[in-house]
Amino acid sequence: MKKSITKLADGRELIYYDADESSAVRDVPDPRPLTPVESRPELRRDEATGDWVTIAAHRQTRTHLPPADACPLCPAREGHTGEIPAADYEVAVFENRFPSLAGGAGRCEVVCFTPEHDAGFADLTPARARLVLDAWTDRTAELSALPGIEQVYCFENRGAEIGVTLPHPHGQVYALPFTTPRTAKMTAAAAAHRSATGRNLFEDLLARARTATERLVLAGEHWTAFVPYAARWPYEVHLYPNRRVTDLTRLGEAERDEFPALYLDLLRRFDRLFGLPDPTPYVSAWHQAPARGGAELALHLELFTVRRAPGRLKYLAGTESGMEAFMNDVAPEEAARRLREVR
Repeated sequence: MKKSITKLADGRELIYYDADESSAVRDVPDPRPLTPVESRPELRRDEATGDWVTIAAHRQTRTHLPPADACPLCPAREGHTGEIPAADYEVAVFENRFPSLAGGAGRCEVVCFTPEHDAGFADLTPARARLVLDAWTDRTAELSALPGIEQVYCFENRGAEIGVTLPHPHGQVYALPFTTPRTAKMTAAAAAHRSATGRNLFEDLLARARTATERLVLAGEHWTAFVPYAARWPYEVHLYPNRRVTDLTRLGEAERDEFPALYLDLLRRFDRLFGLPDPTPYVSAWHQAPARGGAELALHLELFTVRRAPGRLKYLAGTESGMEAFMNDVAPEEAARRLREVR
């Protein structure tokens, strides 16, 4: 992998990733007359729950659903400049111009998977998906080492139903100055399980899923995809490496080599679920251990859609948005069966 680091006109970092290590260094200047980003997000702790809330009022002015010919994530061309000044790229990562976290309160990055505006992650080749995996891994390693960073979160939101404001295929990486509530809950559950059984919670969950084949979706030599026993979303799949590791940096070459084809298969099954012309909206989220600690946790990817049936979305009702008590309309075993059988 070739990594080329440069700067945008306002001083933000831009990184190009190329699969071929012999590729020329990309260092095209950004011609835009940009002023430095002025963002002052504020972290506030909810005393009633202990959760951290980010106040980022400056994001109200961020770019919202621009026309395709004004997409800021497309490569530069005559008459068009955006966040990526090169005329072409493979994978590009840059600091978000409208970050939820910045400065001493963390960092937000945008990951562009492809220069093709109308593509999606599911349209990538296995080689390109592997390059994205390598970029995620590199960002995890570098951001985890920054002072004050407690957790690195790599994710993709796809679809207007999810709230995506830029349709160009991309994801994000957040370097958080705190451990997220979900990770804190998993850490506590893993500690309780170890105390009660002497075993690792996530190793037991994976073993149970591989045995309970009614919830199994895909199984490779190094990865397993399954619907969790208590799935919260209508179609929710967790993808685990069969060998427990705590974060992306600890995956071996065999695991990295197998991941792309299996993940692309899973995404394409999601797109075929409802037989609709428009792609299935989804969230794809990497769960990693905190930068310091979390030895009992297990790296895994959570993929879910808010679509529950053709033309119907699952909205968070009062019990879910108000009390965090999820209620699922689709049985996990039925969701797994449909994902196994979809063609």
